[in-house]
This record gives sequence, C-alpha cells and structure tokens, in this order.
Amino acid sequence: MKGDILSDVLRTVRLSGAIFFDVEASSPWVAEAPAAASIAPLVMPSAQHVIEYHVITSGFGWATLIDAEEEPVRLAPGSIIMFPQGDRHVLSSQPHMRAEPNYAAFDQPEELSPPYYIQNFGGGPEKASMACGFLGCDRFPFNPIIQALPRMIHVPNGYSAGDGWLSNLIRSIMKESRNKRVGSDCVLARLSELIFIEVLRSYMESLSSDATGWLAALSDRHVGRAISLLHADPKRPWTLAMLSREVGVSRTVLVSRFTEHLGVAPITYLSSWRMQLAAGMLAGGGMTIAKIAAEVGYESEAAFSRSFKRCTGLSPGAWRSNGK
Repeated sequence: MKGDILSDVLRTVRLSGAIFFDVEASSPWVAEAPAAASIAPLVMPSAQHVIEYHVITSGFGWATLIDAEEEPVRLAPGSIIMFPQGDRHVLSSQPHMRAEPNYAAFDQPEELSPPYYIQNFGGGPEKASMACGFLGCDRFPFNPIIQALPRMIHVPNGYSAGDGWLSNLIRSIMKESRNKRVGSDCVLARLSELIFIEVLRSYMESLSSDATGWLAALSDRHVGRAISLLHADPKRPWTLAMLSREVGVSRTVLVSRFTEHLGVAPITYLSSWRMQLAAGMLAGGGMTIAKIAAEVGYESEAAFSRSFKRCTGLSPGAWRSNGK
C-alpha cells in the first residue's frame, strides 16, 4: 500500500521533468546554481516548484549547499545529488569554491532543444562530466512529499542502488544526452521523473526506524494504515472515531502517532489532501465546482468554496482562472 500512496501523491502533484544540460569540465571547475525559484520562469515556467539534480557520469567533484551548515559532499561516477527545496548550491572540482551564477545558461535560444551542451574547462588534467536536469511539480495547496524531503539528497553510487534500475536510468541518460536523437528532450524529461522516483525510494530506504515525517509515516503500521484509508476514499465522511476503529487503535493513540509524524491530526491531514485533489480537478477544467465539491467529500458547493479559499487564499473559480 505504501507504494500506492506514493504513486497517488506523485500523480496528483503533477510531477514533470524538463530541460537538460550535458556538462563537460576540467579542473579547476566550479558552477554555482541560483535558487530554483529564480530560474523557474526560464526552465519550467508552468511549475509551482522546481527541483534541480545532477548525475555524475564520469570524474569526481563536490556539491555544497550555500548558506547551510552541511559539509560539502563528495561526488563520484554514478553519484546523484538532488536539491528538493530548490536551494542555491555549488558544484566544483574542490570543496569551498564559489562563482557567480550564470543566468544566461538557463535562457537558451528557442531554436535549440535540450540537452544543451556546456563546457567548463579550467585547463587541468582532472575531467568530469555530468547530466543536469530539472523537475517541476505542484507545491500548493498540499504536497506532503516535498514537505518531507531534506534540502539535499545524495545517492553516492547510483550504479549499485535500486537493484540496478537506477543504474539503467543513469546509462540511459548518458546515451540520450550524448546521442541527441529525435525526441531526446521528451525521453530525457521522462527519465528525469523516473530518476526522482528512484532517488525518493533510496531516501526512504535510508530513513532510520525513529524517523518522522510523511515518508517515514508510510512505514508506520498505524499511521500508514490511516493514510492509506484516507487516500483510498477521500470523499467518505470520515470522523476520528471511524478512522481509529478501522485502523484498530484508540483515538488517542492514533492522534498521538499521526501528530508525531505529520504535525497535524488525521482529519486536518484529510482536509489538506482534499484541497490538493480539488486543485488538480480545477486545473483540469472539465468538472463543475459543484461536482468537484462532491468528489472531495463536501455536501455543498458553498462549504467547499469556503474551505478552499481558507486553504489557498483564492476561491475555486479564481484558482481555475489563474491556471494554478
């Protein structure tokens, strides 16, 4: 069921991959990436949230979060480094190097199609190559996956992670980015999405038994069961008593464990999830607001509209008109 919930959320937050850079560098080299929000209009203009990641295909380097206490991370062939919160970061041949962000690199001519080839040659003997990609998704009204992820995720050796599946993805990225066949931009976009899912799985497997948060909650016997029930039938008129009875624990235990993991009570979580589902239906444009209200468990359009505006700051009609 854990995988089903993950798939459910990934579909609802409209995960999509885009724009690719094929980078070759020689020491000393350094590239500073600005905050993803500042380049989103150039790389993924329709996305609410942008995630940047890099796959090291050969050579070595370092990744550093800017304005953070984390130590630089060593990158090797097969390493994947991902920045789920869209933070500023530096990739370099040695730790603690800095450079001015090159915004022009993200503003490519319309007649060109990805992957875009970039050279960063310092003239030294140590060479490295990498594929750099972006992922877009909805962040609002509610994206529990992004909320649960750290600022940086490092998969040290993608060639051995994921039972070989991640290794195949990395090699596919290398092949597509170098051969630049017809349709490569579409293929690379889909590979970006698969990379994200595999990195997500790798991160979940690395969580300690006492970890909290939405991803850890999926593995909790009681909280995971409760989330599964809410996602399976979000329009059901759930009460805490109904949910605790089906999970098989007392209301006190369920609220305590749920709040420990997610910071909110089960029914509050359900309300947020309903708003995310409704936002997706509004974006689709094919359903009336009254029908959407019924689909997410509201008996009246007025009650739904009040809840939606309280959650998002916009009425359902305004959300639809703004193309959120």
